[in-house]
Amino acid sequence: MSKNTFELIYEAVKKIPKGRVASYGQIAMLAGNPRWARVVGYALHVNPDPENIPCYRVVTKDGRLSPAFAFGGENRQRELLEREGVEFDEDGNVIMNKYRI
Repeated sequence: MSKNTFELIYEAVKKIPKGRVASYGQIAMLAGNPRWARVVGYALHVNPDPENIPCYRVVTKDGRLSPAFAFGGENRQRELLEREGVEFDEDGNVIMNKYRI
């Protein structure tokens, strides 16, 4: 049985190591279609297993956090990333050249 789009996206997100981040576009590429960046956002918003699918490790290509982070708001996403050692610049964005996979 072939996997659906969301399953492919969730598999890609699970591969982001602790203390690192990926952009929506990177996850789309890893899931098999570079045009799925927006679909990645939809999939993460309905993440069925946040304990095992670390959607908080997905940020914009500029390192911005999601203002609509599905599991507690933007501050929660930052808190989870900081707990893993991810650092932010003065604008509150992830330092992508240091933490992007």
